Amino acid sequence: MEPLFLAFIMLQMLCLVSGYPSGAPTGACEDMMPQHAGVLPQPSPAPYTLLTNMGTFQPGEPITVTIIGPAYRGVLLEARTDISANALGSWKLPPPDTRFLECAGNPQGAITHANTNLKDNSTVYSWIPPNSSPGSVYFMATVAQQRTVFWVHVRSSTLTRGKKGLGLATGASTGLSVEKPLLVLVTCFLMLQVLAM
Repeated sequence: MEPLFLAFIMLQMLCLVSGYPSGAPTGACEDMMPQHAGVLPQPSPAPYTLLTNMGTFQPGEPITVTIIGPAYRGVLLEARTDISANALGSWKLPPPDTRFLECAGNPQGAITHANTNLKDNSTVYSWIPPNSSPGSVYFMATVAQQRTVFWVHVRSSTLTRGKKGLGLATGASTGLSVEKPLLVLVTCFLMLQVLAM
């Protein structure tokens, strides 16, 4: 009986040391700490950015979120407001190697990793704003490259509640709106050079 008890204790300790390879625990929902025993978050600025496909949101209309940066193994992703640390809204079908995490009584309130397989910039998360949406929301993440290397409170820009059809893209398509005036300016400059000859 005693050797069996010791084996059970050692197994429990191994689970504590290895962290949470199948996803964050529900206890991490509010403070976003992975609860890896004896490990602190990185003090340096996170090498990750949370990009959204829109700058505004409407209740019921999906918003996509992408974590841009080096490949990562662990994640905890939530939507929040400035007045509450509770996860807001719900996530659509999780991408491969991720799963739902129940937060604040919401079974689809957060997304976390389902395993330690690498996730990268091609992993796209889709969030649905609730019908009783506040005036603004943002996304918050904990991102782990490995068990001992992780960043907490990686935050997106704030999205405001807008009218239908008035969404402003953030991320890849933002570059186009910046580049168009520059392209027009360069074209005009070249035309003036040709006319001056």
